[in-house]
Parts: sequence; structure tokens; C-alpha cells
Amino acid sequence: MLQSKSFVKKTKQGRIQKVVREHYLRDDIYCGFAPCSTCDAAAERKLDAAAAAILVVDTNVVLHQIDLLENPAIEDVVLLSVVLDEVKNKNLAVFNRIKALCTNKARRFYVFANEQHRDTYVKDMVGESSNDRNDRAIRVAARWYQSHLGATVKVLLITNDRDNKRKAIEEGLNAETVESYVRSLAQPGLLDLVVVPTSGDVTMEDVEDHRPSKKKVIYSEHKPMSEITSGLRCGIYHQGKLRVNRYNPFEAYVGSESIGDEIVIRGRSNMNRAFDGDIVAVELLPQDQWHESKSFIADDDEEEEEEDVHLAPNSADDAPRNTSSTQSTVGSSAPSVSSRPLGRVVGIIKRNWNSYCGSLQPMPMPAGSGGVAHALFVSKDRRIPKIRIQTRQLENLVNKRIVVAVDSWDVLSRYPSGHYVRTIGDIGDKETETEVVLIENDINTRPFSTQVLACLPPLPWTLSSEDLANPNRQDLRHVRVFSVDPPGCRDIDDALHCTLLPNGNFEVGVHIADVTNFVHPGTPLDEEAAQRGTSVYLVGQRIDMLPKPLTEDVCSLRADVERLAFSVIWEMTPDADIISTRYTKSVIKSCAAMSYVEAQARMDDSRLVDPLTVDLRNLNSLAKIMRQRRCDRGALTLASAEVKFEIDSETHDPLDIGIYQIREANQMIEEFMLAANISVAEKILKHFPLCSLLRRHPSPTKEMLEPLLRTASSVGLNLDVSSSKALAESLDNAKTNDPYFNKLIRILATRCMTQAVYFCSGDLTFSEYYHYGLAASLYTHFTSPIRRYADVVVHRLLAAALDIAKLPPIFQDGPQLTGIADNLNYRHRNAQMASRASVELHTLIYFRTRPTDTEARIVKVKANGFIVFVPKFGIEGPIYLTPKGDKGGDWVVDEVHQRVTKPGTNISYAVLQTVRIHMEVVEPQPHRPKLQLTLI
Repeated sequence: MLQSKSFVKKTKQGRIQKVVREHYLRDDIYCGFAPCSTCDAAAERKLDAAAAAILVVDTNVVLHQIDLLENPAIEDVVLLSVVLDEVKNKNLAVFNRIKALCTNKARRFYVFANEQHRDTYVKDMVGESSNDRNDRAIRVAARWYQSHLGATVKVLLITNDRDNKRKAIEEGLNAETVESYVRSLAQPGLLDLVVVPTSGDVTMEDVEDHRPSKKKVIYSEHKPMSEITSGLRCGIYHQGKLRVNRYNPFEAYVGSESIGDEIVIRGRSNMNRAFDGDIVAVELLPQDQWHESKSFIADDDEEEEEEDVHLAPNSADDAPRNTSSTQSTVGSSAPSVSSRPLGRVVGIIKRNWNSYCGSLQPMPMPAGSGGVAHALFVSKDRRIPKIRIQTRQLENLVNKRIVVAVDSWDVLSRYPSGHYVRTIGDIGDKETETEVVLIENDINTRPFSTQVLACLPPLPWTLSSEDLANPNRQDLRHVRVFSVDPPGCRDIDDALHCTLLPNGNFEVGVHIADVTNFVHPGTPLDEEAAQRGTSVYLVGQRIDMLPKPLTEDVCSLRADVERLAFSVIWEMTPDADIISTRYTKSVIKSCAAMSYVEAQARMDDSRLVDPLTVDLRNLNSLAKIMRQRRCDRGALTLASAEVKFEIDSETHDPLDIGIYQIREANQMIEEFMLAANISVAEKILKHFPLCSLLRRHPSPTKEMLEPLLRTASSVGLNLDVSSSKALAESLDNAKTNDPYFNKLIRILATRCMTQAVYFCSGDLTFSEYYHYGLAASLYTHFTSPIRRYADVVVHRLLAAALDIAKLPPIFQDGPQLTGIADNLNYRHRNAQMASRASVELHTLIYFRTRPTDTEARIVKVKANGFIVFVPKFGIEGPIYLTPKGDKGGDWVVDEVHQRVTKPGTNISYAVLQTVRIHMEVVEPQPHRPKLQLTLI
């Protein structure tokens, strides 16, 4: 049956155009109910014969009650195509979650194509809104199910829309609200998952804090979108993403392109109910309010500000862009004018509410109240405000890590309202706290689906005659190829060879696992890898981007097995000058898979002269020249405090902790990976100037480098930051009698940097491609496709540049490519944060039973103490010189010389000074153990 469907759309030129499309209707679309004898017997049957009711849910139920729908107690749900289309347009994250439910064979969720069925398709009515039309389509589909199934089973329309429910009942349908249906299931715990509509939100005065010092906060109403749009156009408001300071949740920053600077937002009142990650509209405060107050270390038990022991940040993305005050008067507490604009949030353009992990604030068990208790949820992420929830299972949630989602935030409430989602486990349990780390950083730990696993090659995989006969693949099994990786590495992405040529030059090859031979564009495997973006490495655990058969076997370049590779091969002079470069798919057979320690031991042992050791030494000689050449160009040699644990094989608890040691072997491998990435970047950009995936590292601004310059100046060190080359030379010359001084300065320099990011070449001009840290005009990621999806994309680009394969259609879609780059940046950063949080967790576990005295270095001075860095363990935290809460204090701070002094005495502490400290785990607040540092 053929219908015509018409709608209007706006063209790129702004003209309104009427579009008429043919719409085919069928009468053979199956209902999905198992006992149905009317429909095709061969069709899919997901709805259970024993179901108490078949549920037809409307769009808002899916959008707002997704946590409830994901609970196993909710089954036999019909998802109409009109509902899925609407959800996809309104919230892609929820759409992906409901789609996962529908494709999960263990869940009874059935998609019914009501828009294609002859009996359930509804025509648009004159004057009817699209929302009313969709509600009518849902009721028509529910009526069809009721008629189609007859008395076999009850069909129930679930909607919280009063008007839709009223019309459904008038039309003879069974209709209920979400809450009334859940109550009928007689599972009180399920009611905790129900999102209460804002209009029916209960007032929870009993959880509000009425202490005189903590008056109830009243927030400003958010401006309507029409006013925000007009204000943005006029320059009254400024748009940007809100980033809450990880170490002070009462300060946030909004990067604004319209004023070319970051706007500082101070205090919950000025944040005006905005969450970290929200896209907000900001109004600048009057310029006479742009001042900085005296800088203190925050008390942990204060609600106004918190600062804790943590790993040293890797970059400025973990902290304010510029935390320096412009005060220069010693001991002065008067505010000074800041060059940084201050503002307040006037509206939310796009919410970034997620599910959050934490625990309930300890409280007395309530008596009575009908089984419903009101409680405050405290997130482990200190950037998140407390969330008020109501629960019927309070006794089961105390002392547990739980997940809570935010529903709303009323202007009259200090806290947002939310609902309980699920329990993770006992507070303090290592597995529980590790899962918290993964959830907080949005790491996908779900098992790979059957559809994804179906894309894998038959196992065990072996090299085929077709692979060898492929004219685009060179047989390099005769070449002495080997790999060098961290100890215990099983997902080996890269291998090398170094052969002395008759003319005295070297042939050097970098061989990378040919992942794209097994991961094909557009397949479920490819889509899953694209979504995950990267493998995630925790302490003693790895969450893979690809299924283990690929990461540890089929693609891994293990020793003594034949594997497929993508190779970059250079001819190099003994002075590391590149004579020629070629790229080829290949077949290799690695002769050795060494750890960095093993490779280093071979190179250092003068008695060894076997061919493999000679190859290693030749590569190392070339790498040293290449490294020096990079440094001469201005590449930065930065430092980070990468922590290494020795883990008990049975308990998996940390036995020892220390800074990871970088050897020449590490630097050798790094050098050739960098060279391969640069060579590939040049090749793909030459062939695809508009759609290459590259990696850039923006240059830090003078403001971002200010903390480093101030610290260096205070110890008489003059750093030139006019270019990366100038900074690199300054860092090289920053030497004293103190053997650790130079590394400490480099660590401080590292945290002033922005993060490197992926981008699509068509989105930026060539001058913006620059990688500041590497001093490279072009860079990409090619060398780790087993664990990074960016490299998979680049492999496809390189194959197309070599005419080995066609470029997938996605490369013609600029916005989609940009979306891929954005997701890769998001996933890469989350993986980094999860890795660091895992290290912090294991650091806490280690010191819980091992109070320790050690040396630390002062890295920042405050009016009531200073921040220290502990070199041995790679962590930093506050040392208080005054009792907590005492902000008057007897100490004065000299901002210029970065020194804090006690007047009338010769006692003072300066930046980079060594101090002895005591470290032990304490729990000043319930469920928040912390590593406390005190001065000895």
C-alpha cells in the first residue's frame, strides 16, 4: 500500500521547500508476541506468553525513565518506531541505551514499526502539532495491539502525560502512569528508580541544612532560550562549556570564544545550578568585581572549598588555566584587581547530567514516614553537588556505593533532586571502588555483544595462501623483526627491524598490527570500537577496545608466529637522515618479544654480539641522533610522575609503589614510533587534505605558563617561553646541585600544557596543525591500532592513499568525521583520568597499612600552608601550617618570592624546598578516606 508523505524543510540558502515522499505501508509486520497465531510463524518472538501485560511506552517515559526500563524487572515492552525516532532526535545517549535493550537477546523489548504498518500508520491532521500527532500514533498502535491480541494478554499504555492518558482511557485503552504501574509490581525498591515529575516534586525540608551559617541558597531563574540567543548575538552573554575545578568545586571556568578568554565563575550562586560539562550562557560581572582573594589551602571538612591529596596533574586541563594572583604585597590580604574576567551563569544551553557514584550522607534512620526516607547523596566526584533523593530501602543503601541520576534542580532548593539507580557494592571494597572509577569516567565495561563477536575471524586464525598471494602485501617473514614493550604486554601493536645495507645505510622498518584487515568499516565490531575509542589501562586490569581474540592473539605481533602488519620502511644513513620512505601491507614473523628491561640489558651487556643485540644497538644509535635533532628543533622533554605498582598475584593488592623508570630502550622505541606517525601524517595529508585525522598540541598561552614562570623566578631561574625551542633550551639549562631539581621543573612545566587533541584536517588551517610538544608541523597516530581507534581510522586513510583499499564513505561526511574526533578526545581523556584514579585508589590501599615518613618538595605556597609533591610516590597534597579553619594565622605569604614566613622568627618555607613529611590514611569525613600529609 502506497501513501504520500509531505513535509517542509529549509534549504542551505534559507528557502522553505516542500518535500513529498512515497511511504510504503505493509500488513505483514509481526507483533512480537510469542503465542500469536495470526502473524508469520517464522518472525521474531520477544514478548513472553506468560507476561502479565504488554507495555506500550510513550516517548517521555523512554527519555526520563531509562534507568527504570533498564532494570530486569521491567519486561515485555513494545517500542514503537515513532517513539524511537523521537528519542533519537531528542537525546542520542538515551537512544543508544534503549537500542541496546532492544538488541539484547536476554531482554524482552520488541521494536514495532508502527509507521510502516497499514493499520497503525496515522496521517497528519490539519492544525495538529507533531507532538499531538505522535501521541495519537502511540494510542492507535496500543489499540491495534489490544485488538490484535484480544483477550490473550492485557495491553497497557504507560504515560505520564495527563492529556495522553485521559484520551487513551476515553478511547477504551488501559493506561497508567509510570508510578502507578511500578506500585502494582509490589517491589518497593523499584519505586526508587522512578523519576518524579518536577511539578509533583516533594519538598524535602528535613534534608535542608538550617544552621545559621549555612542559609538556604535561592538561585536566579534561568533565562529563556529566546533571550539567551538574543543576548549571545548582541554580545551581552557568552557561551561556553563549564569546567568545574577538580580540586575546588566552588570555582569553575567557561572558555569563551567571543571574548577569547576564560571566564571565572566563583561560588555556587554564580554557577546557578550548572553542572560540570554543561554548555552555559554567562554574563560578565562588573569589572570592579574582578578581584582575587587571598589564597588559602581549603579545609577538607569545609563545605565552601575542598582540596585533597592527589596525583600530580599532567596538564592544565586538570586545574585552572591560571591560578596565580597578581598580589605582590608581602602579607597583604587586600584584594587586588585581576586581569581575568569574572561572570555568572544566566542560562543552561545544554545539560550534561549523568549518573554519579557515591554514597548517602550518614543520617539517623527515620521512624515511620510511610517507608519513604529523604536522604542526601554525596558524589565521589567533588565537582558534583550533593543530590537529594527519596528511597524506600534506606537500610540497604547505608555504607554502600550507589549510582544516582539527576532529575531536576528547583530554584528554591540548595540541592538538585535525583533518583537511585543501582547499588555497586560495599564502600572501601577494592572491586567496588574500581567500578566507581570506571562509571565516573564513562568507561564501557559491557561484554562484547554476539553481533560484535560474530565479526571476528574463525579461530584459531592462521595465515592463508590468499594473504600471501595478495600483490599489495609484501612477505617480510625473512626479516629479523622484534618487539620491545612493557613487561607482561600481551596486546603488542608494534615491532621493528634494522638491517645494515651494502651501501652502509640502514633499512629500518616499523611494523604495526594490521587491525583493519579484521575490523571492517560499518560493521558492529567497527562501531563498537569507534564508540569505545581506546583501551583503558588500570592498575592490574585492562578494558579492551577490541575483543581479546584480536588484541591478544590474531592482531598481536607475538614472537614466533606469522602476523599481518602495516609497515613504514625507511632507508636511513648512519646519521639518521631519511633517504627514502615506503609504506606497505606486510607479513612478518617476530623473532623476539622483549620487555624494556630485557632490551636494555642486551644493549648494556658488552659480551653480547648476536645479530638481535646488534640490531638493538644500531636502532639505539639512530634514535639518539633523531632525539637530539627533535630537541634541537624545539621538542620538549617534559616529565610526569608515572607510578608503578608491584601487585600481589593472589590478593591483587599493591605490595610496593614507586616512580616508573624510563630507560634508553623506552626512548628508542618512542623515537621510531614518533617518526612513523609523522611519516604517515605527511602521506595521508598529501592525498586527503580535507579529511585526514591528525593530532595537534596547541601552544600554551603566557597566562597558562605564569605559575611555572613565577616558581622559576622565585628561585632565580629565568625561563624563556617565547617558543617551544626557547622553553626546551631553558629547561635544559635549569640545573643546580640538586639532582631532582630539573625533573621537578619539567613536571611543573608539563602541567602548564594543554592536552594534545585529534582533529579533522578540513576543520583547521595548516598553521593550526602544529604539535607544540613535539615541535612538529604534522602529527597523527598510526602505531597503536589495537588499543586506539584513531589509529584504525589513519590505517584506512593510508591504505586508500596507497590505492590498496577504497576510502570508506564516512570520509566524505565532514560533520561525522568531526564527531569521531570529538569522541576520541573525550574517550582518550576519560581513559587517562580513569588510569590516574586507579593509581590513586591503589595508593590509598597501599598506605592504609603503611604510615610512612618521606621527603617532599614544596611546589606552591599559600597563606596558611603549602602544597608539596612527593617524588618517590608521584603524589601531591596540602601541608597546613595553621590549625584547620584558622584563616587568620601567624604566617605571611610573599607571592613574588613564593615564600611563607612566620613573623618574628627565622622560620620560613619556600617553593622547591625539601621538607620531611609523614603520610597516613585518615577518614575525616565518613566514607571519604584520604591520604593526610603532615610536616615532621
